[in-house]
Amino acid sequence: MPGVRAMLLAAIIAMSATVQPLPGHAQNLPSLGDTERESLSPQMERKLGEQIMRDIRRDKDYLDDDPVLEYLNNFGTSLLTAHPEARGEAGYDFFFFPVRDPMLNAFALPGGFIGVHSALVLAAQNESELASVLAHEIGHVSQRHIARMLGRQKQDSLIPLATALLAALAVRGSPDTSAALLMGGQGVALQRQLNFSRDAEREADRIGLQILREAGYDTSGMISFFARMQNATRSYTDSAPAYLRSHPMTTERIADIQARTRDLRYKQRADSIDFHLARARLRVLQDPSAQGLREASIAFDSQLQLKARVPVMSAKYGQAFIALRQGNAAKAQSLLQESVAAANGASAPVQSPLIASMAIDIKLAANDAAGAVREADAARTKYPVSRGIARQYADALLRVGRNDDAINYLRDQAQLYRQDAKLQDLLARAYAAQGKQALQHLALAEAYAINGSMPAAIDQLGIARRAGDASFYDQAMIDAREREFKARWMEEMKEEQQRER
Repeated sequence: MPGVRAMLLAAIIAMSATVQPLPGHAQNLPSLGDTERESLSPQMERKLGEQIMRDIRRDKDYLDDDPVLEYLNNFGTSLLTAHPEARGEAGYDFFFFPVRDPMLNAFALPGGFIGVHSALVLAAQNESELASVLAHEIGHVSQRHIARMLGRQKQDSLIPLATALLAALAVRGSPDTSAALLMGGQGVALQRQLNFSRDAEREADRIGLQILREAGYDTSGMISFFARMQNATRSYTDSAPAYLRSHPMTTERIADIQARTRDLRYKQRADSIDFHLARARLRVLQDPSAQGLREASIAFDSQLQLKARVPVMSAKYGQAFIALRQGNAAKAQSLLQESVAAANGASAPVQSPLIASMAIDIKLAANDAAGAVREADAARTKYPVSRGIARQYADALLRVGRNDDAINYLRDQAQLYRQDAKLQDLLARAYAAQGKQALQHLALAEAYAINGSMPAAIDQLGIARRAGDASFYDQAMIDAREREFKARWMEEMKEEQQRER
């Protein structure tokens, strides 16, 4: 997803023009230094991350798939629970999200947002390997590496950093272009920034190993996966000159990790069922074209030849997902049943929110809304914290015309999850079904505001005010939200003007 890197660079450069030094206080951080992170407060860092995420969510390669999102966030949260110190001094709420990208990579954004390339999840052979990458990226966030990088930029020009990053990307296509870009930078400042990044990578590796150990994962997963990533990206890293490698050489990092884990016992940990189902789902989502679905189907056929329970279960699930995307609900239902049968060949029945979610989707695709309500009602009881299943339940209620029930349920959910724009969209649908125009547009305004589109949110409030069915209470709510939204918009415009100076 090249656009993500460009957006991150642009946002860092833009934000650094408005950031002012803030008082710091001593922290027990490793050798990168405390004074270098004083220029970006945790609140500003989070705000920067949210701004970048608004752009990423609009990108076609952002995989807004509830089952995969929930798997990644449940998995990432389990790592943070095992090592609470990893939340860092700021105590961020982390958010893990998948992007469609063929490179084996993951990246950390300011404020606790961590992106995972689809190809990386597919390349991970077990959850310990996936945990090693997420733990490494958590290390970047917990140590506030971007904030500390911006602290260095108080002393060094931003231009050499931008030059280095552009050159590192350009070298993939043209070494000559990379050399030309590099000549425009200042050598000393460039080397300082790159050295800092190398130190940051080593520090993130150390934090990642602590997280893996305390979460009970096999630390050798980091070694094996780094080696696989090195082989997959060898053509890129070998062609880049040493002074352009912001990450330390992978062989160097592997050697360092091996030294740190030499005396640790091997710890085998069974993978969760959800890991294999999420990988199957991502294999389909990675390339949704007709050719991509054919290639995914071939891969699942190969898995079936293994005859083992877990590969058969995940392959059947993947085939069911393909059938669902192709509009064949009956075939999808049959394949999902075969997947469940393979999974339940274990000593205890296997349950998964990914299976429950697909069962609901299949009922909806088959226009069996009543069946979808029954499936979703049972699933939300079994998985009460699943945001995706909660939204599926509301959608099913709307499909069968139970608008009052949907509105009551969605209002309760919106009170619990105030930053869930999808709930507000569903609430707007429910109000529209009842002909309640003022409430419909008020809900749409909330959805736009959550997504950071303040002008659109204010426009929706104007439409709500002009609706003939707006009550006195509705008008008061519209006025209050309009004052708040306009104040937020004015603040955003002020920041934008400051950046342009």
